[in-house]
Amino acid sequence: MYHSIIKSPIITEKATGDRMNSNKYSFYVDIRANKNKIKEAVEKAFGVTVTSVNTQNLSGKTRRLGRFMGKTSRRKKAIVTLKEGDRVKLLEGP
Repeated sequence: MYHSIIKSPIITEKATGDRMNSNKYSFYVDIRANKNKIKEAVEKAFGVTVTSVNTQNLSGKTRRLGRFMGKTSRRKKAIVTLKEGDRVKLLEGP
C-alpha cells in the first residue's frame, strides 16, 4: 500500500543539502495522499520515525512542441523530517 503513495525520491542539489544538513527527505507522492498517510508510508517503507511532513501541490507547466501546446502532469511533493539519528539507507551513499 505504501508503495502506491511514495512515487519517487527527489534528488536535486537543494534536496541533497536538506538531507545532509537538516535530516529532511523529499519525495514525489500521490496527489490524493494526506500528511498522515505520507507519514505512515515513509515509516513503514524505510523503518524510520517521522517528526513532521510538509507538502506542496505543484501544478502542471505549459509546454510547447512545435505548433502543439500541452501541459505536464501536476504533482505533489512531500518534505519529510526524520527523528535525529534516523537515515534512509537507500538514499545515502556507501
